[in-house]
Amino acid sequence: MKKRKWPWILGIGLILMFVSFSGDSSLISSIIILAGILLVLWKLFGSGKNKKRSKEIPELSDDLKVHYTEVGMTPSEINFFRETMNHTKTQINRLQVNLNQTAKLKAIDLRHDTVKAAKALFKELVKEPHRLHDASHFLYTHLPNLIDLTDKYIEINDHEIKNKQTYAKLEESAQIIDQLASLITQDYQQFVSDDLDDLDLEISVAKQNLKRDNRSEED
Repeated sequence: MKKRKWPWILGIGLILMFVSFSGDSSLISSIIILAGILLVLWKLFGSGKNKKRSKEIPELSDDLKVHYTEVGMTPSEINFFRETMNHTKTQINRLQVNLNQTAKLKAIDLRHDTVKAAKALFKELVKEPHRLHDASHFLYTHLPNLIDLTDKYIEINDHEIKNKQTYAKLEESAQIIDQLASLITQDYQQFVSDDLDDLDLEISVAKQNLKRDNRSEED
């Protein structure tokens, strides 16, 4: 904490030194005020650059650029999609961390394969970016709500002293978390349902062909 505060203290101190010597128009006074202003400005705008960089969207690979273009996406649609997916990836990573914090949350994840389903749906969206709207419940409701609830659950579970009401609230929260975890798995299953339908059709056609071939051999 002290390392973060020193630029403020030094910058403001330099400015106050200038004010105390405001009657002196020497070059030293001008240097003092300039140094103070620069330090404050650096604290306000410069010190956060590294944090912002860590949140920047990774550079678009040539393969993905070709892929997005081939499915008919415009540059603005590609940017929106990548921003959405970058945020979603961060949320999935956070969810994975949260679901490993307690035995109860781990059990919920194992029961529904929640993180696995979320990552799988992420990959499917990259394959089919034009279907982003089909995953709207996952992206904008189920995933963020599950993160918020697990955040709160972990916070309350970490309380040193718990009473009957605390345990009851934790149990209620766990039940809702379990339902949301199940919904995320359903989101994935619903998203790939067309693939399953296609597989059913292929199986049906294959069975008919096998039946026809068997009849031909009998004849």
